Amino acid sequence: MKVLVATEKPFAKVAVDGIRKVVEHAGYELVLLEKYTAKQQLLDAVADADALIIRSDNVDAEVLEAAKQLKIVVRAGAGYDNIDLAAATAHNVVAMNTPGQNSNAVAELALGLMVMAVRNMYNGTSGTELKGKKLGIHAYGNVGRNVARIAKGFGMEIYAYDAYCPDEAMVADGVTPLHSAEELYATCHVVSLHIPATAETKGSINYALLAHMPKGGLLVNTARKEVINEDELIQFMQERQDFRYVTDIMPAADQKMNELFAGRYFSTPKKMGAQTAEANINAGIAAAKQIVDFVENGVRRFQVNK
Repeated sequence: MKVLVATEKPFAKVAVDGIRKVVEHAGYELVLLEKYTAKQQLLDAVADADALIIRSDNVDAEVLEAAKQLKIVVRAGAGYDNIDLAAATAHNVVAMNTPGQNSNAVAELALGLMVMAVRNMYNGTSGTELKGKKLGIHAYGNVGRNVARIAKGFGMEIYAYDAYCPDEAMVADGVTPLHSAEELYATCHVVSLHIPATAETKGSINYALLAHMPKGGLLVNTARKEVINEDELIQFMQERQDFRYVTDIMPAADQKMNELFAGRYFSTPKKMGAQTAEANINAGIAAAKQIVDFVENGVRRFQVNK
């Protein structure tokens, strides 16, 4: 049984050590492909792999076709849009993610971006405080719950909208449930975005939705680039000089937005949500444990394809 860890952007050494311990304790072989620079390297490496752990690496139909022995691929992280799920199913490969392992890291980043934005990007001028402001959490999953937990410490008034989360779960956390995205955006000074990129959500954060936000509104996106309608966001920010947007997913129009919206827009150079030592370790080891549990016991708890 060969487990391949294929990471163009490698895990931290301590995470690799943890993965190795789990894999080798189960009696499997661990193989590393780190910092690869050509897809052919990945195609060659997966040829005799039984299991695959990835981070942001793309596992498409070509990779799955090359991986004749592959039984399972695990994305170390919550998002899995870098795996071709239909192709995985067609090749009888189980695809999984590791939900919850990066949640605190992403939530802390979201709050950090909020503080930076309301303090005018730390430009030396007088800003505002988060205390007493209404925070809207768009999607109340693992990250959203952590955002709510941390925001309570800031003294924020917390609301959430999630069509798939029962009101009772939010109320139990001291969060006020709302029942449409429009209501959330109209109610809150700050909205933290945590929706996945699906056919339904892509481009859904658009002019019409943002227009509901009160004066001085702030949108924080640590979710996915694809959920933002960039053209309409730019149009909205041109018309609403009071609105701010901060993100850890650089828009295609980053240069233009920096020029147009200096002081009201910020993006990190690359996606930063899960870039902590703790999240790195947690997600990698969880992926290894899920592989062992699947092979030994047939457990498919975090399977994301059918």
